[in-house]
Amino acid sequence: MKDKTLKIEEMFLSPFATKSKDTVGRLYPEEPCAMRTDFQRDRDRLLHCKAFRRLKNKTQVFFSPEGDHYRTRLTHTLLVAQVARAIARALSLNEDLTEAIALGHDLGHTPFGHAGERILDKLNPNGFKHNVQSGRVVDVLENNGRGLNLTREVVDGIINHKISSDPKTLEGRAVSLADRIAYINHDIDDAIAGGFIKPSDLPQDAVKLLGETSSKRINSMVFSIYRESDGKNTVAMEKDVAEATAVLRKFMFDNVYGDEAFMREERKADRMISALYEYYKTTPSALPEFNRSMIERDGLDTVICDYISSMSDTFAVNEFTKLFIPDKWKL
Repeated sequence: MKDKTLKIEEMFLSPFATKSKDTVGRLYPEEPCAMRTDFQRDRDRLLHCKAFRRLKNKTQVFFSPEGDHYRTRLTHTLLVAQVARAIARALSLNEDLTEAIALGHDLGHTPFGHAGERILDKLNPNGFKHNVQSGRVVDVLENNGRGLNLTREVVDGIINHKISSDPKTLEGRAVSLADRIAYINHDIDDAIAGGFIKPSDLPQDAVKLLGETSSKRINSMVFSIYRESDGKNTVAMEKDVAEATAVLRKFMFDNVYGDEAFMREERKADRMISALYEYYKTTPSALPEFNRSMIERDGLDTVICDYISSMSDTFAVNEFTKLFIPDKWKL
């Protein structure tokens, strides 16, 4: 089966694609799998790891939403994987590598979304970035400190998935663009569902060019990448579509992410995470044994960030409640 996949890649992938046989390999050599390529194995490892499962209870935009239909960090990740694979298929890139990067790109994200990331970045003297933490999750923290031992192409794409980064593969670039396409459009849907904005509030020039619904806009953006990049050593949108996408992104930052209701909840998250951070800083014995075992090697601040960033929203609230809210007396 693997030989068949390798032959298909040779026959049909773009000369600019990353072929499975050309991987630079893993940190630690392993016996090859007879059925799956290295990138297919990486995809499966990511799907089965604990950090991936925790994404279902981590905020995308709305903190711990009560409704069933709001996006979580997990549904965001799945949409990124779908959009990224569509881009990879259109450009004849390696879909397995693309999907693996997409599935792992947000494993290091904090509870309470980007608010949690900003708080940890402020508290940790060494700083904190969720993309770097995602790399640490797959290289160090999973499997009780052994990591997932992924191929370097997958780890590079995970660490460099932010739009300002420069991944080494076109597959990594596809994920970076898919991430932006996904969060802009599904965050618009959630903001409309939450009553923060109305469809008529969206910048109309951008809507006219890209489409009135998220599905039409996603299609426009992906098709634009195909027109701009097919047969070239690049993955990019056409200039007008990229500019319209940037307009929508700015609108969301100005009118949704910066809304006072969001800021009020972020201040609550700040107090909660700051209290947890200070508690573990002064009482490292309260950290789980696995995390404590890494303090001497990696430093207390890094280990505290490992633990807090791994928490789901609910777990963080429960830990705060357990540590700082008095129990009811039973008389």
